[in-house]
This record gives sequence, C-alpha cells and structure tokens, in this order.
Amino acid sequence: MLACVCLLAALVGCSAGTDAVASGGTFEFVSPGGKTDIFYDPPSARGTIGTLAGPDLMTDGKTTSVEDFAGKVVVLNLWGQWCGPCRAEAPALEKAFEATKDKDVAFLGINVRDPQQDKAQDFVVDNKIGYPSIYDPSMRTLLALGGNFPTSVIPTTLVLDRHHRVAAVFLRSLLAEDLQPVLERIAAEDSQ
Repeated sequence: MLACVCLLAALVGCSAGTDAVASGGTFEFVSPGGKTDIFYDPPSARGTIGTLAGPDLMTDGKTTSVEDFAGKVVVLNLWGQWCGPCRAEAPALEKAFEATKDKDVAFLGINVRDPQQDKAQDFVVDNKIGYPSIYDPSMRTLLALGGNFPTSVIPTTLVLDRHHRVAAVFLRSLLAEDLQPVLERIAAEDSQ
C-alpha cells in the first residue's frame, strides 16, 4: 500500500498542472486533446515563441537563450531532478543530443521547480548531460511560450525548427528512438 501511495505521489508531482481524472480507482492524466505527441505541420501553422532566456544552471552570472542557437533546430526539455520520468529520459536525451548535434540540432534544458540549484547541478553532472540548461525554479522563463503550448506536464519536450517555430511537443518521457527521427526529419526539412 505504501508503495502505491509513493508511486501516486511521484506521478502527481511530475504532472502537476495537468487535469487528473479518477478512473476506476486509478488516476489518468489528460493532456490537451488527449494527445501526448503533438506535431505542427505545415510550417505556416506552427506557432512562434517569445524571447526565451534565463540564468544558466551551471555558470553563475551567465544567461542562456534560445537565441544562442540561431539557425539551428532546438530541443527544449522541461525537467526537474525531483521528477522520476525526467531521470529515466536523461540518458535517452543525451543519446539523441550526441547523435544529432552535427546536424545543426541544439538542446536546451529548462530546469523547473528545483529550489536548490546545487541538486539540479548534481543531476546534470551525475547524468553526464552535455547540453546547457536554464535554471528556472519559478517557471517564469516559460512565459516566453505565451500559453500557446502545454508546459504544465514535466517532462515536456518541445522541438523548434530552424526559425524557432514550434514543430513538435512531447508531453511524456522520451526514448532516443522516439526523438531522433523527428529531429532528423525537421533538420532535413529546414536545410532544403
């Protein structure tokens, strides 16, 4: 029984802000339209984001921004060291990062709801994450998304095309096999 309560608490913690619906004694988390993978196509239908920038997680006094990756496909990953699914997907994201960085694909993490920066930094070091993250415990950096895209589910991964328009949103933990083909397709589309 205690294990069930702990599992439920972990799920609620990682998905805070989503609608939870009781279903036969269990909880089911409902995303917008019931989808966990959302694709915006054709490019004219894709939304844009505002200026997304914030303090770099690992370097005091440095600001990290999506604009640091002009002309590149950008993967934005919302994560927290407290989130079990974020821990599970960290190696897969690093694998996809390594496999696509030579294709002009950049990754940018956004660490949310972690009041202790040192714990988030330890997560990056322990998981050998090679891409930067913005430290955003209050989730204020996400205001740049303008409420047009779901950001209340953690982890969430947004893929921006080379013009930094949202091309895909994943409201779930990812495997490299889920993400890498999408990145390769978007990078190839935009390079033509």
